[in-house]
Order: sequence, then structure tokens, then C-alpha cells
Amino acid sequence: MICNHKSKSGCRWKRRKDARPEEILDAALQLFTEKGFSSTRMIDVARAAGISKGTLYLYFDNKESIFRDVVKQRITPQLDKVESLVDHFEGSEAELLRNLINGWWMSIACTPLSAIPKIIVSESGNFPELAEYFTQNVVIRSRNLFSKVISRGMISGEFKRYEAETVARLVVAPLVQATIWMHSLKPYDDDSGTQNYLQLHTEFILNNLLKNPAVKLPGDH
Repeated sequence: MICNHKSKSGCRWKRRKDARPEEILDAALQLFTEKGFSSTRMIDVARAAGISKGTLYLYFDNKESIFRDVVKQRITPQLDKVESLVDHFEGSEAELLRNLINGWWMSIACTPLSAIPKIIVSESGNFPELAEYFTQNVVIRSRNLFSKVISRGMISGEFKRYEAETVARLVVAPLVQATIWMHSLKPYDDDSGTQNYLQLHTEFILNNLLKNPAVKLPGDH
């Protein structure tokens, strides 16, 4: 940030103004997670972000536009990077698939974004346009990345032949289910058996895909 002879207070004001959209997104996602999308009001978001309702409307028309911006700012850039990784990766498809699974887990399940699958599933009937937006811009795009890697592995002979998109669904579904569980039943369930969930899921997938599952991959123990 460059002040250009402005006072310190002016500099702080500029930084605060520039940071407002990010603060709004953070506050809104937390409220969507805790209260639910339907129950969250624009005034709630404004208060949580430390701004007036009028100021909030300078940035967003409604909470649907806030949610779309969460996707655009927090998820879309990650998908852009992963697509580039898939296109330029030089290792085996099995290694890349493992990286994709681990990367999805670290960037979604281990962050506040983990609440989004539950939000969408629980609110899809009330906000069908939002559900369609998320499906088209996140769900299908993400699944296509997995499908592309799986398909390449099958074509190269590294993987057994299956229907690639169906396998991609089998890869992604348990990951999404785990995030929904985190934000719903986890407080009431015994999670002592979930520590190796990601590792076992990855091993099950690769052991059934690889023509030669005895081959050790980076990350194998």
C-alpha cells in the first residue's frame, strides 16, 4: 500500500476501506455457517463486519451476491491453480490424483470453506439459483478435474478401465460427506476413527484403480 503524503489516519482509513469486501466475506461465511443461509440477514452481516447496513449495500446487493463472491474470491482462484497443475504435471497420474485429493482436503475441509457443502445442501430447495450456480462453477468444475486425471491414467494404461466420471464421483463424494458431517453430526458422534480417513480413502481409490497397486507412490507408508 502507498500513502503518497497522506496522514497516518488517512492511510489507516484507506486500508480499512480496501479491506472491507474481504471482511464482509469473512463475516458472512461465519454467519452462514453458524446461523444458516436463510436465517442470516444483511444487517447481521453488516454488524459482524463492523459496518453500517448502508455501507454493506455499497458492496453487495443481497446475501446471494455475497455468497457468489465467496465462491469467486475464495474458491475460483484455487480451481484456476489446480487446472494449471493438472495441465502441466509431469509425474504419474496416480501421484497427481493423490495430490488432488490431499489438496482438496487441505484447501476446503481444513478451512472455513468446509461449511459451504452443508450450506448448499441444506438451502438448495430454498435458493435453487444459488445451488445451480455453485453446482456449475464449483461442483462440476472440480469433478471434471478428477475425471480428467482418471481418464488420462486409463488411456495411458496406468489405471484399470472404468467410466472416468463415475470414478470421479466416487473419489469426491466421501470428501464432501466428511465436510457435511463436520458441520452437522460431529458434535454428537465419536470421531476417534476419522484420523486416518483421508489416507485410507486415498489408498482404497488407488488400490482399485492401479493396474499395479504394489508400486509405491510419494506419500505411501
